[in-house]
Amino acid sequence: MNVLRRLSFAACAALLSACATAPQPDAPAVADTAAGATYLIVRHAEKADDDPRDPSLSEAGQARARRLIEALARTPLRAAYATGYRRTQGTAAPAAAAHGLQVTLYDAKQPAADFAAALRRDWPQGTVLVVAHSNTAPGIAAALCGCAVEPMSENEYDRRMWVRVDAQGRAHLRVSRDAGPASSSGQ
Repeated sequence: MNVLRRLSFAACAALLSACATAPQPDAPAVADTAAGATYLIVRHAEKADDDPRDPSLSEAGQARARRLIEALARTPLRAAYATGYRRTQGTAAPAAAAHGLQVTLYDAKQPAADFAAALRRDWPQGTVLVVAHSNTAPGIAAALCGCAVEPMSENEYDRRMWVRVDAQGRAHLRVSRDAGPASSSGQ
């Protein structure tokens, strides 16, 4: 009987360990998006000094934008949004292109609650990337999750806000950081 118990315990332990998976440090697993939606809200990457009104991305910003491809590599991206500024479009474009998508423009002056409601209505499943600005990204994340979100400083570029909304409409915010150079390295 003792041998039978040991074998049963070993079989259960093996079954449980086979079911356990290590979570990705950043991106949600593909299966996570099947019964709900995940919205990744980021600030545009570092700006260049080429145009004070509508700057493009610096080299550091371009590298950060490319790292979004890696962050979203394990999950099918359904849509990518950016404002009408070159810095937001330049941040969103590499990840969108890697998934065969075009970047959809949205109005940065639109109230965050209205934009979040449209995102939840239009994309109830899958993963959606939203590239915003330091003064709008936290508000969009807060409106999507119905939770408090820390303001973003002018020199913060590395925060990734993952809002997961399950099939019942319950939302959860998870914040991660881009593993690239420090967020203060750029403009």
